[in-house]
Amino acid sequence: MFRSFILLLGLLFSLTSLHARSQSTDSARVFTFDNYLSIVSLNHPLAKAADLRTDAARAVMLRARGGFDPKIYTEVYEKNFKETEYYRLLDAGLKVPTWLGLDLKAGFESNRGQFLDPQNDTSTDGLLFAGVTLPIGKGLFIDKRRADLRKARLAQGLNEAERLSLINELLFEAGDAYWSWFSAYNNMKVFENALGLAQNRRQFVKRGAELGNFPSIDTLEAGIQVQNRFLSYEQAKLDFLNATAQLSVFLWVDGEIPMEIGEDLFPQTFDLLDSFVADQQIQMNLDTLVQNHPMLVRTEFKIDQMKVERRLLKEDLKPVLNLNYTPISEPVGNNIFADFQAENYTFGLEFSFPILLRKERGNVKLASIGIRNAEFDLQNKRQELVFKSQAALNEWQTTKIQADQYQQTVVDYQSLLRGEQRKFDAGESSLFLVNSREVGFIQAQTKLIEILAKNQLARIKTYYSLGLLGQEGTLTDQL
Repeated sequence: MFRSFILLLGLLFSLTSLHARSQSTDSARVFTFDNYLSIVSLNHPLAKAADLRTDAARAVMLRARGGFDPKIYTEVYEKNFKETEYYRLLDAGLKVPTWLGLDLKAGFESNRGQFLDPQNDTSTDGLLFAGVTLPIGKGLFIDKRRADLRKARLAQGLNEAERLSLINELLFEAGDAYWSWFSAYNNMKVFENALGLAQNRRQFVKRGAELGNFPSIDTLEAGIQVQNRFLSYEQAKLDFLNATAQLSVFLWVDGEIPMEIGEDLFPQTFDLLDSFVADQQIQMNLDTLVQNHPMLVRTEFKIDQMKVERRLLKEDLKPVLNLNYTPISEPVGNNIFADFQAENYTFGLEFSFPILLRKERGNVKLASIGIRNAEFDLQNKRQELVFKSQAALNEWQTTKIQADQYQQTVVDYQSLLRGEQRKFDAGESSLFLVNSREVGFIQAQTKLIEILAKNQLARIKTYYSLGLLGQEGTLTDQL
């Protein structure tokens, strides 16, 4: 909670105090990916909702354990008519269910009246009893109470897997939005710089044409370049505004108050961003990592719950055979066992059994089919995740190579542009060639931005495909 508060204060300071920091350095206005992901994981409503899964699991466990709570009871029935007490029946005691399937019962019974049924007759001091109900057939090894408790224990692992899945999904979508924002911002800066160069060149050519150094048609070409660059810049600016709005969707204060990115808060520039090398440990342990994916773990827990339910349904194939034995004793004074004798008891036997068992066999068969379908689905999901993880890892490796190579390409394009510009200034080149070199340089920069963003996103996609986002030991373990 303290870390969340500190991070939140940091973001609030960045978003609300930018004008007061007009003298600060550019690096102080950079909204880094790590800080952004920290805010999302701690304050987004879906992150808060994911944390409720843990509370829900505890509530399910509490409810299941309630099936074994002792219960006190009291039953009183009486009838009085025309000043005659027909009967007064009192039965009070304690019932204790147990994990072994036994139901323990102890209590006190006192009945009286002129028209009392003889089987309800007790002494003046009443009767004490303590007994046990034992299921010999159905319910001996498992019943609904024990099945609910086992499923509740499995629900703890299932809900934790669901929580991790939700966080994994959220952080991937948030990461995708961030690197789209990164691309949009850097493209805007590229076209903004290109527009400035085109405007300066137009003024230079215009003055040169007035002095007779350039043909007048060059002023027209220079003006067209300014118009084209202006359109490109405005489109890039629009893309950046939309990407900023999309990024703001993931920024909240404690899951309740939406936030917006300030006008002076920007991502890192592409020329200062390093590409990431693919983690070889992931490649070496890919199958193990996929096996522990929260989506697969969640499915496995669901299958285990279905197996518990099937085991409970199989109990319906057994006959109901419940034994009830309750010793009774009449208290004498303060000694409740003074009149205890082994031959004083009540005994009961309950038996029932459906002859054809069609309903019961049908339920078991449907449960088995459901489990088999879930197992097939689990196998299919596992193979899909292996493919997606390997594809993301391949993209991570490839974009790293591309980024390293294309950085030199950008440098080369820039050198060509500078050389052509010097030749143009010396009157040895044409405006057309300068513009062509400049277009190549612009395209090279935007291509590098695209590759760098893909590299960053491929890194996130790899962790996402393995279900590791938000877990310890990944790029978000510092959050």
